[in-house]
Amino acid sequence: MDKLILFTEIDKNKFINKESGDSKFGNHVQLITDTCNIYDQLKNLDVDYVLFGIPEDVGVFANHGLPGTSATWEATIKILLNIQNNQFSKPHRLAILGYLDFKEAQLAISQLNQNRESDIKKARKLVSEIDTHVTQLMHDIIKAEKKPIIIGGGHNNAYGNIKGTALALNNSINVINLDAHTDFRAEDGRHSGNAFSYAYAEGFLDKYFVFGIHENYMLQHVLETVNHLSVRVAYNSFEDLMIRKKLKLKAEYKRALDFVSGKPFGIEIDCDAIEGIPSSAMTPSGFSPNKSREFLNYFASHKNAQYLHICEAAPNLAPKKMVKHTAKLISYLITDFMKA
Repeated sequence: MDKLILFTEIDKNKFINKESGDSKFGNHVQLITDTCNIYDQLKNLDVDYVLFGIPEDVGVFANHGLPGTSATWEATIKILLNIQNNQFSKPHRLAILGYLDFKEAQLAISQLNQNRESDIKKARKLVSEIDTHVTQLMHDIIKAEKKPIIIGGGHNNAYGNIKGTALALNNSINVINLDAHTDFRAEDGRHSGNAFSYAYAEGFLDKYFVFGIHENYMLQHVLETVNHLSVRVAYNSFEDLMIRKKLKLKAEYKRALDFVSGKPFGIEIDCDAIEGIPSSAMTPSGFSPNKSREFLNYFASHKNAQYLHICEAAPNLAPKKMVKHTAKLISYLITDFMKA
C-alpha cells in the first residue's frame, strides 16, 4: 500500500487536546504500525471498524466541480479524537488507519484548466488511478471482516468502495445513497458523477437506492436511464418526502431497506444532501443534520451494512467557523455508525 500514510501515535498526540480529568476518544483508538500486510494486521486486530481518509479533489475537479473536499479528513480527525470517552462511546472498537496520499494527483490538477476538454480527460485518468488504490484498501479491510468508515474526498470514491467490497465478498453488493444526485451519469471517463453507473456496468453494484434526489438538479437523460433500470435502481425525491410530503419518511426508510438489505450493502452519505454543509454543490434546502443522523442509524442497524462513506464535504469553501461545524457533524455520523 504505497499510497497509505499511517496514522501514528505522534499524529494522535498532536491532535488531542490535553485537558485535566478528560478521557478523550482518541486516547483509546487502535492503530497499526506497518503498511505491509494490511489484511493480516487487521485480521488479528480486535476491532470492528476501520477508519481512513481520502483527501482529494480530483474526482470533483474532473466533474467540473469546485475543489475543497481534500480538506475534510484532517478537519474531521481533529474533532473526532477529542470527543469524550464514556459509557456511550467505544473507541477501542475502532482502528484509525490513516489516509491515502494523492498529493501528486492534487498537484497535477492544480495545473489543469477545467474549461479545456483535454485537461478534463487527464483528470479523469487520474481518478481511474485513484480507484485502484481505494479498491485495494477496501478489499483488504472487508476481507479482514472489519467495517470500513471512509471520509472523502469526492463521490468518485464510491466506485472503489463498491468494487473493493464486492471483490472481497466475491459477489456484487447493494448500496443506499443519501444524495441530491444519482451520480449515475454516462461512463465518459471517471469522475465524481458516475461512480455508481461504472460500478453497475461492471457488475460490482447489484441494487442501488438513491434517497432524496433534488428534482431541480436531475438530468432528464439520467432519469430516463434510472427509470429504465427500475428493477435494480430505485429512488425517491426530497420534494416528495419533505416538501409535498407525498411520501412518509419512515415508510420510505423501510422501502429502501427492503430494496438493498437482501445482501451486503454499503451506506453512502453525500454532504450535498445535508442543508447548510459546505460542499461543491452546497444546498440551502436539504435534509437536516439530525435527519441525516436518523437515516444513518436506521440503515446501519441492519446486519448487512458493510461500510460507511461520507463524502463531498468541503469545509474550506465556507467561513472558518464552518470548518469545525462540518467536522463535528461528520464525527457524529462516524460514532452513530459505530453505535447503531
